[in-house]
Amino acid sequence: MTNTGDLTDDERWRIALAKDRRHDGAFVTGVHSTGIYCRPSCPARAPLRKNVKFYANAADAEAAGLRACKRCSPNTQSAEEACVLAAIAAIRSHVGEGKGAMTLDQLSDLTGYSPTHFQRLFKRTVGLSPSSFARALREERVRGALESGASVTQALYDAGYSAPSRFYADTKGRLGMQASDWANGGEGRRVHWSVIGTSLGAMLVAASEQGVCCLAFNEGEDELRARFPKAEIIEAGGDFKALFDQVVQAIEEPGNDNSHIPLDVKGTAFQQRCWEALRQIPPGETRSYGEQAAMLGNPKASRAVGSANGANKIAVLIPCHRVVPASGGVGGYAYGPEIKAELLKREGGIDEELF
Repeated sequence: MTNTGDLTDDERWRIALAKDRRHDGAFVTGVHSTGIYCRPSCPARAPLRKNVKFYANAADAEAAGLRACKRCSPNTQSAEEACVLAAIAAIRSHVGEGKGAMTLDQLSDLTGYSPTHFQRLFKRTVGLSPSSFARALREERVRGALESGASVTQALYDAGYSAPSRFYADTKGRLGMQASDWANGGEGRRVHWSVIGTSLGAMLVAASEQGVCCLAFNEGEDELRARFPKAEIIEAGGDFKALFDQVVQAIEEPGNDNSHIPLDVKGTAFQQRCWEALRQIPPGETRSYGEQAAMLGNPKASRAVGSANGANKIAVLIPCHRVVPASGGVGGYAYGPEIKAELLKREGGIDEELF
């Protein structure tokens, strides 16, 4: 088989069966019983697995003696694909020059599609609306500047925000922590914590007024202070009992929907996209790092995805335990493979042979 990146054949096969257009361009599916090759999203009836081989691109498939499918035209770039790629390049350039977001009308003029059709096409392909994509780029630009030592005000203006209030309005309810928190280690914030006994061992849970900001096993106040060195660390009182009770229930019954529990997370735009993808994995199911990367539209980014998952400080509620190696087994976990295996077992997403 020709090398097609970090995805395994089993992962490519599942992608082809799902006919997910987000993976078009990552590889092509060769059907040797018919002599054709297709995009992953080809609407044709699925072939038998034994007749399928995967190739990195059209040239490799044609070198193997296959011809392009006439239904999905895998050897050409569609007008829609070209339009989305042009829009992405324009948005990146606009944000990179500190000009802020492009309007939907501007992008419509650029691509030749109506604003409504273009918005629908862009979101279907990228997974975000054009404005959300631009906002994520701007937020990542701010964070990169802050981590490099720039002042908060300068970082905001360089990213195209007309005023700090615009950045705070954009991120309210999603990031939790404001721009200054990134530069100052949580200075000016209060973090309430408690260590609670669970069937999986001692659990550290901490929360700000906005939501849970840390959930870890076998850790305590010292580790929490290392994460928020300039925050005011306070042992939790009765005001946080109801929230912490919900967290305990999520630990004891990890298969339930925990989306109602508020989170106050800190991460780059890419990390947040990875964490949101984790929350989209249903209980009882697992994904490989390559599959998670494919969910984000970049099948070759499995290593970056692994790093982002490792930076997750809110166990279970952001379920990085649902990502396992494509080669088998439960893989690594910040709090030990035994806890990861038990969480998966409780959700019904693990076979006994993985223990």
